[in-house]
Formats: sequence, C-alpha cells, structure tokens
Amino acid sequence: MAINYDLPIDADSYLHRVGRAGRFGTKGLSISFVASEDDQKVLGEVEKRFDAKVPEYPKEGIDSSTYMG
Repeated sequence: MAINYDLPIDADSYLHRVGRAGRFGTKGLSISFVASEDDQKVLGEVEKRFDAKVPEYPKEGIDSSTYMG
C-alpha cells in the first residue's frame, strides 16, 4: 500500500511512488490526498497518461480482497 499525503509534481513521479504498492504480478493499493488545483492537475495527467480512471475513495471503504491475494 502507498499513501500520498502530497502528490508528486508529475505523472511519472506518481507512477514511481505507487508502483511500489504492487509488485511481481500482485495487486496493490494507493491512496492519494488531493488538496489543491495543482494536485488535481497531476491526477488528471496520471489518468490521461495511463488511460485509467482514479476513483474517489468509496464511502463504504475498500474490500481488501480486491488488492490482497
């Protein structure tokens, strides 16, 4: 699991940080706090670069079976 209290400055740095959450073919979990317009821009870059939607944290929490083996 990786928790980003502050987002990095670009999508590549984001990938470097959260890539450690899942390794060797396993799933991982990353939680990022978005606190500013700059953070929102970085998150938009991440979604565009990796063609993936980064959802908001669900109100009901996260089922650990979705990211742990």
